[in-house]
Amino acid sequence: MTNEGLLLILSGPSGTGKGTVVKNLMAGDPSIRFSVSATTRAPRPGETDGKEYFFLTRERFHEITADGKMLENAEYCGNCYGTPLTPILEWTAQGLDVVLDIEVQGGAQVKQKRPDAVGIFILPPSLQELEHRLRQRGTETEEGIRGRLQAARREIQAAVHYDYIVINDTVESAVAQIQAIIHAEKNKTSRNQELIERILKK
Repeated sequence: MTNEGLLLILSGPSGTGKGTVVKNLMAGDPSIRFSVSATTRAPRPGETDGKEYFFLTRERFHEITADGKMLENAEYCGNCYGTPLTPILEWTAQGLDVVLDIEVQGGAQVKQKRPDAVGIFILPPSLQELEHRLRQRGTETEEGIRGRLQAARREIQAAVHYDYIVINDTVESAVAQIQAIIHAEKNKTSRNQELIERILKK
């Protein structure tokens, strides 16, 4: 088995429950780390700086990006998002798996820089269910919901560029599917060439 941790890209429209899936995934596996993204959007109720996101001004965000300290960065619904690079390198070197919860723009950038990253696209059961979840959130205006649903249609078209599709019908089912993907990826021959060579030398 490979010693280096996996880099997992989780993308999907806003409201598909990616955050909840990640929390449950980590709760069941202590070797998984969540890459906290940086964003220029305002915190939602209950969000803490450094936990869900690093909340930055636009000026500070662009400074960090210019210094080459972001693995990827993108603009989504008028806000900037980015992935700090250093923690990812440190964790994967220690054999820990790292989950990135990022938009499709950012996911494409990561895949370009790290072709070994595993792309997983989280889909809602339907667009109607997605709208229901967005309304349940209670944090969006009517205009904001319409904007996110339009963005969702565009993002879902990008799902074909990901390695795997997971439908988040129930959190338990989505987590189980991602756990299966992680196990399968770690057993790929392309990730275990050193193991094969080591056995042949014995």
